[in-house]
Amino acid sequence: MASEVQEEIPVHEEFFLCGGVETQILKCGPWTNLFDTQSVTRPKLLIFIIPGNPGFSPFYLPFAKNLYSLTKGSFPVWMISHAGFTLVPKDKKILTAPDEPNAQEIEDIYGLNGQIEHKIAFLRAHVPKDVKIILIGHSIGSYISLRVMKHAPELPVIHTFLLFPTIERMAETPNGRIATPLLCWFRYALYATSYLVLKPCPEIIRSFITRKALERLSFTGEIPLKNLLQPFCLGNTAVHRGQVTLGGDNKTLFLVFQLTFYYGKTDGWCPVKYYEDMKKDFPEGDIRLCEKGISHAFVLGFSQEVAAIVADWMNHKLPKI
Repeated sequence: MASEVQEEIPVHEEFFLCGGVETQILKCGPWTNLFDTQSVTRPKLLIFIIPGNPGFSPFYLPFAKNLYSLTKGSFPVWMISHAGFTLVPKDKKILTAPDEPNAQEIEDIYGLNGQIEHKIAFLRAHVPKDVKIILIGHSIGSYISLRVMKHAPELPVIHTFLLFPTIERMAETPNGRIATPLLCWFRYALYATSYLVLKPCPEIIRSFITRKALERLSFTGEIPLKNLLQPFCLGNTAVHRGQVTLGGDNKTLFLVFQLTFYYGKTDGWCPVKYYEDMKKDFPEGDIRLCEKGISHAFVLGFSQEVAAIVADWMNHKLPKI
């Protein structure tokens, strides 16, 4: 029954030029352009998902559809892919943004700071000032969400949910100690290898490998992940992770009452000690530890469970905010 309801949810895939880069947006709900909608029917709130790494928005579609359903379809749920993670298919066209500043190029857009500016540029151009925003950041998307709030305080963000947040000392984590030096030192080797091996590979073979890999991960999605093995996109994944050597300055968490943290118990990217430290530093904050055994990459098998958790939080918090 739940799957039948989900299939009825309207999903729109769109591509925009954001910061000078092709950007994929997935939108759940009937609202596609919040500026064109009449004030009577325009939603008062947008739920905006900023992904982890790799930043492919189709991974988050099952989560978004569950969340849309559990919030009774009252608000649009949008997902944005990270800059450099999407190439526009030949049968799709790049749409124009409602606001001109979105066309301005962003310096080093594939780096971490560029990714932050990329999200700010999109929100400024596509969300009217009278539409409130709830951010949902996952993994490094949590760090990006915090920086969006700090660098663009004029955006009407009323609350931010940080899921399995990698917002500090990532290079010191069990996974980070392996990934950070690998991607920093051998980044160009990864670039070269991916281009040499995958670039000559026919699209049909890349699609077959992608499909089989996702089947092994028990992931099925209605939006094809065509760019997962594109050398250009893989290279940007390496740059993104390689630059996430975050320091302790992130503990200057302004607006702690606008944040909800959800840490994992067995998270190689964010150990339980980080949860304990955050609870100690901000005892008044809404900081929680997962008791359900959900993995860091919750989109691979736990989308429905995490959507239910976030929807429950929203139902309790929305009357207050």
